[in-house]
Amino acid sequence: MATWDDVRRIALALPETTERPTYDQAPAWRVRDKSFVWERPLRRGEQEALGDAAPDGPILGVRVPDLGVKEALVADDPAVYLTTPHFDGYPAVLVRLDRIDVDELTELITEAWYARAPKRLATAHRAEHA
Repeated sequence: MATWDDVRRIALALPETTERPTYDQAPAWRVRDKSFVWERPLRRGEQEALGDAAPDGPILGVRVPDLGVKEALVADDPAVYLTTPHFDGYPAVLVRLDRIDVDELTELITEAWYARAPKRLATAHRAEHA
């Protein structure tokens, strides 16, 4: 299963990506100062709301293109993907890092990068990797 080292390696391999901590000093990765993946431990209220379903392992926050993608990921694989009321109406999903394989993580992080990267940068990257 995936690790924080995998997240860091995958994210930093994408053009113009930087690593900068969040306001609470958790690792986060940005493209031109727009976050696309970040460490996102559950807060106490979220743990209480999720109850026994609250994961206890590492959690990755990932930006997705839109709410439809978010809903599809959570519905298709709730063992890996989840959300909390804090993210209602926001195009991001939480990922149980210890339950996702590296290939799926790579695709997820790359798509998150495309969702946040400037259009010209994303288009150039797609053309280069087509």
